[in-house]
Amino acid sequence: MSNEITKAVRSKYGSVAKSELSSEHEGVRAVAKAFGYSEEELAAIPAEANMGLSCGNPTAMASLKPGEVVVDLGCGGGLDVFLAAHRVGSCGKAIGIDMTPEMIERARKNAAKGVDGKAYSNVEFHLATIDKLPLADRSVDCVISNCVINLAPDKKAVFREISRVLKPGGRMAVSDIALKKPLPSEITSDVLAYVGCIAGAIPIEEYRSGLQEAGFTHVHIVDSQSDLHVYAKAENTDFCADGGTERNSKCCQRNELLSRYNVNDYAASVKVYAVKP
Repeated sequence: MSNEITKAVRSKYGSVAKSELSSEHEGVRAVAKAFGYSEEELAAIPAEANMGLSCGNPTAMASLKPGEVVVDLGCGGGLDVFLAAHRVGSCGKAIGIDMTPEMIERARKNAAKGVDGKAYSNVEFHLATIDKLPLADRSVDCVISNCVINLAPDKKAVFREISRVLKPGGRMAVSDIALKKPLPSEITSDVLAYVGCIAGAIPIEEYRSGLQEAGFTHVHIVDSQSDLHVYAKAENTDFCADGGTERNSKCCQRNELLSRYNVNDYAASVKVYAVKP
């Protein structure tokens, strides 16, 4: 099942990367704003970096400082990497990790394009899975992620990798989907629902205990109270996030399944913060 999930996730997000989704798309912009991105932030990065895949704004809670090294797990087109790059400045570095070749290609193009013709000089992107990071031990000040850890089949391995690469006193600031109560079996057994960030989510208490087992302290997980139905604004338009049409795409098949339930009753967009001793 793990291999099937990884293959499905890579296929779906590869299609997203090849789509025309961007901040110029009204639904995509609506999703970003609903999860905490300001107009100023969206205007400060390449429009193609935003594809409506967020469930929060991790850079807003990461307290990034000039000169720091920050890593974004599942960086996509670079949305949070570019925002982080502004905050850490030319003496710092923002690193994006993604397992989808098409996403890495899109992110690198966005970095070269930059904003107002000025390319980013303090960012880099690596093709890798988030449970096996191509980074040295104790080399990172802050790890961020945006609606990606829920997609990882082995979340405990991800937590261990985050702890490994963080410096002592380093922190993680993550936006993710977590469960408030068990999902119906119809959803948990559906790969499309997993790819859609719902079926792969774990209970909030399991999330907390997993981080504590990995050695983190000061673990805080807060329900942002965001409406998860906002994704329909991006998907129920001219095309869905997998690049297909509304009538025949897989994402809309997933939406049909999830429409039978109120997702907000089961899952939450959470803000996760933890410190490595």
